[in-house]
Amino acid sequence: MEYWQLQQRQSLPLEAKIIMTKRRIREWYEYWDGDVYVSFSGGKDSTVLLHLVRSIYPEVVAVFSDTGLEFPEIRDFVKQTDNVIWLKPEMNFREVIKRHGYPVISKEIACTIEYGRLGSKWAIKRLNGEHNFGNHKKYKYLLDAPFSISDKCCNEMKKKPFKTFESKSGLKPFIGTMASEGGQRTSGYIRTGCNAFNSKNPKSNPLGFWKEEDIWEYINTFNVPYSNIYNIGYHRTGCMFCMFGVHLEEYPNRFQRMAITHPKQYKYCIENLKLGEILDYLDVPYRLYQNNVIGEMKKDVTGKPYEQLKFNN
Repeated sequence: MEYWQLQQRQSLPLEAKIIMTKRRIREWYEYWDGDVYVSFSGGKDSTVLLHLVRSIYPEVVAVFSDTGLEFPEIRDFVKQTDNVIWLKPEMNFREVIKRHGYPVISKEIACTIEYGRLGSKWAIKRLNGEHNFGNHKKYKYLLDAPFSISDKCCNEMKKKPFKTFESKSGLKPFIGTMASEGGQRTSGYIRTGCNAFNSKNPKSNPLGFWKEEDIWEYINTFNVPYSNIYNIGYHRTGCMFCMFGVHLEEYPNRFQRMAITHPKQYKYCIENLKLGEILDYLDVPYRLYQNNVIGEMKKDVTGKPYEQLKFNN
């Protein structure tokens, strides 16, 4: 597939996208004789995916990895969803960062720093700005950071549990990622399209050509229940303590928001897991500023108003 073909699919109206997505779902289901499952995070994308799959095949199981890093609202929503298998990673987040390192900047940068510290030539070239496939010179300072850095968190806490499940069950996954999220997801979708039948790790990505506005349009059109986390100001959920991408966020970033909405978890990650020290080194703010109010953010992407929450130190 060419990039222009992805853009063409992304420009389709929702009705056409639903038709195409259901066609891909049927192809995947029939190819594997129904031995499939939905990778379910409890977030809006996988919620829409599960709704679409079960609109055709109501019996398909959903599988959730309980990493311990999910927002309480996400876990509560998953508990309310029928026919969900819960997986448990072998290591918790504290063990992962102790053994491998902290997830900072992005998966690509964290991986580059980790290998750069091991003397990898390709990593050093990227950090020196000499590599054709990535100029990471601005992050070279992280080679001297007084803490370990790694991209292995997601692999340990999500990929490994799902891989073990697939090996034991023989089921093949539907996943809810979208190319519009950028980076590797765009290139991955262009390479394989929706259904990667012949991939080393076969998977179906039937929402690959959707955009975030399509997700909310679908939810509103079909009145699909979703986690309340989106009604308190979070546009993205994911793992609560993950630092990937936080350096790009405007005020209030995910940690500043967490201090308001989930103070117990905020205190634990900033102090006990020492994320405060990491964020200080990255020059990323995480503390709240007295008397500021989320006043300019009147509504979230669902169209529902935020509560007027004050930032208290």
